[in-house]
Amino acid sequence: MSTVPGAAKASRKFHFISGMPRSGSTLLAAILKQNPRFRAGMTSPLADIMGAVIAEASSKNDFSFDVSDDRRAALLRGLVENFYAGPEAADVVFDTSRLWCSRMQLLGALFPEAKVIACVRQLPWVLDSMERLVRMQPTGVSKVFRFDTNTTVYSRIQALTDPRGMVGFAFQATKDAFYGQYAPGHLLMLTYESLARDPAAAMRAVYRFIDEPWFEHDFDNLEYNASEFDDRVGMPGLHTVRPKVEADERGTILPHEIFSRFVNESFWLDPKNNVGKVPIV
Repeated sequence: MSTVPGAAKASRKFHFISGMPRSGSTLLAAILKQNPRFRAGMTSPLADIMGAVIAEASSKNDFSFDVSDDRRAALLRGLVENFYAGPEAADVVFDTSRLWCSRMQLLGALFPEAKVIACVRQLPWVLDSMERLVRMQPTGVSKVFRFDTNTTVYSRIQALTDPRGMVGFAFQATKDAFYGQYAPGHLLMLTYESLARDPAAAMRAVYRFIDEPWFEHDFDNLEYNASEFDDRVGMPGLHTVRPKVEADERGTILPHEIFSRFVNESFWLDPKNNVGKVPIV
């Protein structure tokens, strides 16, 4: 990845978790945080805060002429470093956001040694998982669908897969990262299927990718939930991780026409697409 003048190697390492919803990012964080040297969690506000700073340091602000490229980079780098400063500072930090896959160039400029782990899952099963969460709350309504009570499975899928929707944006951002010039050496595609079926093998691949010594994880006793956040967006269970990592084999609840429409969208499964030789686990 390219660097920005003045970029210094921080004492802590920063890596980033991104990819698609309902594809194992929270599960990955729950596993990683078992390692006492690591800090990981659900989606943080950091990427959104950085976006606001980038906007205000641009020509949107009439006084931005006084913000040089070096100063802008230092400001953003300091934002990340200070966000994770304090008594709980860890040796290795993993920040999670769907936005990171769309900001590979920025991450390369700020943290040239950083790695991005993109969690992916076959798209129809992502949508199936979202629909299951909706149906678990028949008396509730979700912020994901703008608190609209007059929806159907068809309108919900349309909203989710819109380019600005929860799933649509993340899917396109992941494709952007996968095909982009910054992917080689800096992007790992971690499939939900591999993580759920053989977590030990999947995590060993993650450790090799981030060049860290192996830590013996307990895949039968995980702890993670974000019930307060999930309740606030009206989708309880969105970030709940079951204690034991295991595959959940089941049939889909989606109408066949919806499921079949997205069944061939797993671009990472076709070797011809992997021109950057991105590792896929």
